[in-house]
Amino acid sequence: MNTKMRLLKREIDYQILILPVLIFYLLFCVYPFFSTFYYSFTDYSNMKLDNLKFVGFDNFKGIFKSDLLTISIKNSIIYAILMTVFQTSFGLILAVFLDRKLKTKNILRSMFFLPAVFSPLIIGYLWSYIMSTSDFGLINRAITALGFAKINFLGNPDLALYSVVGTQLWQWTGWAMVIFLANLQSIPKDLYEAAEIDGANSWGKFWRVTLPLMQPSVNVVSVTAMIGGLKVFDIIFALTEGGPGNSTQTIMTAYIKTVFTEGFYAKGAAFGVVFFIAVMIITMVMMSFLKKWGEQTR
Repeated sequence: MNTKMRLLKREIDYQILILPVLIFYLLFCVYPFFSTFYYSFTDYSNMKLDNLKFVGFDNFKGIFKSDLLTISIKNSIIYAILMTVFQTSFGLILAVFLDRKLKTKNILRSMFFLPAVFSPLIIGYLWSYIMSTSDFGLINRAITALGFAKINFLGNPDLALYSVVGTQLWQWTGWAMVIFLANLQSIPKDLYEAAEIDGANSWGKFWRVTLPLMQPSVNVVSVTAMIGGLKVFDIIFALTEGGPGNSTQTIMTAYIKTVFTEGFYAKGAAFGVVFFIAVMIITMVMMSFLKKWGEQTR
């Protein structure tokens, strides 16, 4: 009986310690989450803050008829796919290269990882300076020095989104490299020796040994890159603020514009619900695909 009482007391002590975190989570995560669903079915706006009226799916119908939503979804998907594919590919290539016995490998690893330490806002302001068409724009100064015309990276609607993707690949490829390096160093060397005995060259060892055993880290990098790409906001805000026109508007920038700039809170809440469902579906599809790939490589 005494043993049971001690165990019960210990469990109560643990629950008391968890209680503040649980309260914080309920107040600042769970409550806002369900409030968003509630307000998405009302006429909540900066013109009507009380006596809210239930309007059903009108807000959802409105956002699906909006050109802003269509453009932001298209841009978000393009951005997320490009980030996922190239961040994973470049990070894996860097990891394999820097896993070799190089004298400068630690310095190179640090150099590639360093941009990930900084805030995307800082990176955005830095690259807006570098890609500027003004006289102080470093890239355009180099281009004009070679005799070519300046390129308006952030002011051209056809280039702006891809320019933003380029800055983020520069920032986050090093982070992906570190994840892959940790996975690479956990692969037993005996497997490579066995592959060499079987006559496999470097390319064969990569496809038959390295890549299949890198599946856990590929899952982490690709899923986080996809989710991060779909909810990107800060780098867009720092570099283009959604412009020129709406050429770099994403789901999150359109959401912020709808809620805080225009004051349509209910419509913004509906925007958030649609975004949540879209991210959930895309993540589930990705996880299913990666799971099947993992089963095939075993």
